[in-house]
Amino acid sequence: MLARLAFVRTRLVRWWVAMPGLARDGWLYGVSSIFALGLATTSREAAQWHWGYLATAPYAAIGAAAFITSRRRWSRPTMVRVTLLVLVAVGSVAVPLGLEARWRQLDHGVGFAQPEVSVIERSAALLAKGKDPYQAYLHNGHVVNAVPGLPAYESFFPYFPLMSVFGLPSAETHRGLGLTDARIIMSLMTLIVLGIALAMMRAPPDKKILLAQVLVGLPTGALFLSTGGDDMPILALLLLGVVGLQRRERYLVGVSLGLAAAMKLTAWPVALGALLVSRDRAGRSTWRSVSAIVVGIVAVTVVPFALRAPWAFVTNVFAFPLGVAGVRSPAASPLPGHILTTWWAPLGHVLAPVTLLVLSYYVWRYVRSHWPLTLSSLLGVLSVAYSVMILSASATRIGYIIYPLNLALWSWAFVEVDRPAPERVLEAA
Repeated sequence: MLARLAFVRTRLVRWWVAMPGLARDGWLYGVSSIFALGLATTSREAAQWHWGYLATAPYAAIGAAAFITSRRRWSRPTMVRVTLLVLVAVGSVAVPLGLEARWRQLDHGVGFAQPEVSVIERSAALLAKGKDPYQAYLHNGHVVNAVPGLPAYESFFPYFPLMSVFGLPSAETHRGLGLTDARIIMSLMTLIVLGIALAMMRAPPDKKILLAQVLVGLPTGALFLSTGGDDMPILALLLLGVVGLQRRERYLVGVSLGLAAAMKLTAWPVALGALLVSRDRAGRSTWRSVSAIVVGIVAVTVVPFALRAPWAFVTNVFAFPLGVAGVRSPAASPLPGHILTTWWAPLGHVLAPVTLLVLSYYVWRYVRSHWPLTLSSLLGVLSVAYSVMILSASATRIGYIIYPLNLALWSWAFVEVDRPAPERVLEAA
């Protein structure tokens, strides 16, 4: 049976690789159209099913155009593919996002956006007034300082303070909706950082196009940019940091990963892993300078808030996302960790820490047996690690799968022909 599956997989891979790039795009956009229509007819989230209906036709039309153009010979097929990708981004991101932001404005903020959008905008409004964004915390099992009229989970700000920057335009203009919608700001930053990363990346055009498709054009990016979006600038910054590792530019690595780590906890594994493969152009480890930059950015932006209200900070940033705050989160997808916690509640307090310890042990063993690591192998390990943590978390969105998906894709895109010269990353300077 396994041999048969391996044979089928090999045939599918060969069929896919042998296909012209435009034809592959046609398949990707066609499947995306089917996914969008399925989401439109099954989702109960207003932002999601509106996006599904709005994106179905653009995906179908541009997918058909890709198939048709693949039958012609083009002197510059890459430009044709990029043009179609831009049209896909307009149809699956720009138009749905603009309409949903407008509808949200007309509906006075009700629906047409995932809860995290309002959470980010409220945190920015508090910062603009000189207040602490971490207003909610737990006392005797109950949420204290909850936002009146909203579910308890929307009272939490489960990010680091720098994430509030995306809500500052609405806070400064005193217009929380419309063009100052936090999703628009996050989408713009994602596109800008992605453009810089792809321009600097050393890879064939085919790989760059696929990275852009997954991060922006396909539902793996377009859906999140249009409905929520807080993970997309994080992923774009992580990609820019990975490009810095490829080019061996320590300051680019440190600043990119430092900014990502200062926004959300999900960026930390990549920031830590980067220390293992960060080198200068002479092949010497640069883990000290990279870690100094990352720690400096995180410390400057996080420590003042952590010291100001430690209990509220820990409850918001760590306890609530890990599902141990005693508040039911809409992010609790029916994944193994959530199911196990539902069967036996005490597991919610030990499952994530135990999984992290066991996972760390096996990652350490892998690194030790495959030292020195290449950038590609590091990204592959991180992809597996993210997958395990997502599956074992007691409260997490299934949408977080975009992290291991992108990391696995980057592992393929950044394959290195030559392994780096053996050296100890943590040796004394």
